[in-house]
Order: sequence, then structure tokens, then C-alpha cells
Amino acid sequence: MGTREQIVEAANRLFYQQGYERTSFASIAEAVGISRGNFYYHFKTKDEILEAVLQARLADMHAMLDRWTEGAATPLERVFRFVEIVVTNRADIEHYGCPVGTMTSELAKLDHPSRTQAVDIFRVFRDWLREQFTELGHAANADDLALQVLAFSQGVATLSNAFGERAYVKREVERLKTRLMSLDT
Repeated sequence: MGTREQIVEAANRLFYQQGYERTSFASIAEAVGISRGNFYYHFKTKDEILEAVLQARLADMHAMLDRWTEGAATPLERVFRFVEIVVTNRADIEHYGCPVGTMTSELAKLDHPSRTQAVDIFRVFRDWLREQFTELGHAANADDLALQVLAFSQGVATLSNAFGERAYVKREVERLKTRLMSLDT
């Protein structure tokens, strides 16, 4: 992995763990183990780093959704993989919240122009979920169902971050999966 990719990876992690505003050039350079001069060779501004992080997150989301699409036999199984992400990523979510939700919220509070790119990750999830519900035979309300699943994931992630109640998170995931099974006709 090249230096630029290491910077993006470190910035992504630090933006998630500390927030965009609280992460400095120095902390990213330190995490990568490079001098500030070498750092500035790759990125001149923090906004350039944010742009690269958001692009990397978007690419990672597309790759993850492609794996889910290829690895699950039915649309319902694919939706289940999305729903289960709050359990799969439980430890990080308990400590830092949802990486997409926290970034979007922070950039909105800052009235940052890159907020739209952060929201694009939600759009990718929404579109993908809508496709799954359409394949399940629910084209008429596929978008509403997609938004309900997104709202569920954000709500459970927020409560997981607030309370850290693992049993609650698992229970809610199972409840939603049971409701979703009724859609498989």
C-alpha cells in the first residue's frame, strides 16, 4: 500500500473515531508515521483528505454490496446481511456509532460542502435495498421499505452507541428479520 493510501486509511479511521473536525493533519501524519512535508506532498488541505476518504468509503460500500449480491442466493438474504451489519460491526458501533451516520451528521452541523458526498453513501444503500425489495416483488413500496431498513439500522446503531446493550441489538435485528420474512412471497 502506497503512502497516499495509508494516509486515506488512517484519516478514515481517525475521522470515524475522533470526528472530522477534531482530527488534525499532525494526528494523521503521526498515525501513518510520516513527516508533515511528506504528508503535504499528497494532500494540501484537510478537505482534500476528506474527499479521498469519502471516495474510499463509497468504493468500499459498493464492493461490500457486490459481495453481498454475489454471495446470497435471494434478495431477502441480501437484506438480512444489511440488517445484520449492526451486529457484525457491533464493537465499533458501540464505541463510535455508525460511520456513515456520524460523518453525515458532523458534516451537516459544520455546513460542510462535502456533506452531499457523505449522503451519497446512504443513497447507495437506499438504491441497493430498493432493488432487493423490488426483486422480492414489492416494487410499489420498495423505496419505503428501503428507508425503513435504513432508519432501523441508524436507530439501532445510535442506541447501541448510547447504551451498549448487545442483547437489545441482537433482539431488534431478529425482530426485523422476522418482519421481513413476511415479505418473501
